[in-house]
Amino acid sequence: MFLSGILFCLFTVAMAENKLTSVDFEIFGNVQGVCFRMYTEDQGQSLGLSGWVKNTRQGTVVGQIQGPQDKVNDMKVWLRSVGSPSSRIDRAVFSNQRDISKLEIHGFSTRY
Repeated sequence: MFLSGILFCLFTVAMAENKLTSVDFEIFGNVQGVCFRMYTEDQGQSLGLSGWVKNTRQGTVVGQIQGPQDKVNDMKVWLRSVGSPSSRIDRAVFSNQRDISKLEIHGFSTRY
């Protein structure tokens, strides 16, 4: 009984790590002209995520990230609090978070 409980817990943790998620983001602050997109693309690639990032006419940066839920959460923390060295992040908004069965985007890129 005890062993089956441990196996169930390990299985649950393994399944949570393999769960794929997708989330849209918009970052407000001083995030244009400070290499924010380049650093975002590099960070996404280093975490093994798929997605895209681009500037808006309103002075924000928007994008989408997809991948394992734990890595997407790591990227959300990075977008909310780190960014590029010269950026100033005032606010990060995440929306449309959903579970996905497979990646809909392959690789991480900057869109224009």
